[in-house]
Amino acid sequence: MHTIALANQKGGVGKTTTAASLAVGLSRQGKKVLLVDADAQGNLTQLLGWEQPDELHFTLATIMGKIITDQPLMPGEGILHHKDGMDLMPANIELSAMEVTLVNTMSRETVLRQYLSTVRTEYDYAIVDCMPSLGMLTINALTAADSVIIPVQAHYLPAKGLEQLLKTVMRVKRQLNPKLEIGGILMTMVDNRTTLSRGVIDQIRAAYGGRVFHSEIPRSIRAAEISLENKNIFEHDKEGRAAHAYESFTTEVMNLGRQRQKHGADLTR
Repeated sequence: MHTIALANQKGGVGKTTTAASLAVGLSRQGKKVLLVDADAQGNLTQLLGWEQPDELHFTLATIMGKIITDQPLMPGEGILHHKDGMDLMPANIELSAMEVTLVNTMSRETVLRQYLSTVRTEYDYAIVDCMPSLGMLTINALTAADSVIIPVQAHYLPAKGLEQLLKTVMRVKRQLNPKLEIGGILMTMVDNRTTLSRGVIDQIRAAYGGRVFHSEIPRSIRAAEISLENKNIFEHDKEGRAAHAYESFTTEVMNLGRQRQKHGADLTR
């Protein structure tokens, strides 16, 4: 199982929509995918149709609590099955308390990794949708991940936070998870009609080269509507620009190994 963390401490960059759309895209390619909602706001859980996440009795917080207290986990415990073929470990407000609990927990950075190791043989991919912060839950996600994908809005201020996130990723790689790789930077909410949007993208491509995905996710009202329609982007607007962009992005993710060999780029330089 390849574990991907979608992380950015800046909110509103399309991270949750990207997590869901990537999962659907991989599922459409015959891959078994587990989505992990690692945000106490439960936005991914809501996006996938569980509109009242706080009413769920079993969530990621429950699982992590069991691991911390050495309680046994039952196979498939708490996992929800989505109509589009992927599975979900949901989240709700209880995850906020877990962030505090982790501070005083032994091996606090590895709790999520311990959980994912119990389902490793069941899935091809696990996709972790991180909360918009660099707190302990995000550190857990990075410690558990094989690669991190960073959605960045094509605006000046969101792009400025990229350097801080990359420093955190490299610190986790050095101290906690040597296998962690930067899968790539994904430009989101792109509006090619504006000079600002194009200028920010050009700057990021100049700075990070082959680590920036070729695919760019356009700003799209249709993409914003998927949570209201309870449909994925491929159903809701299958001929639209956003659907084609996410399809292209899915292909790039599946080819990440080949992409690294081709570009040989290194964000640490």
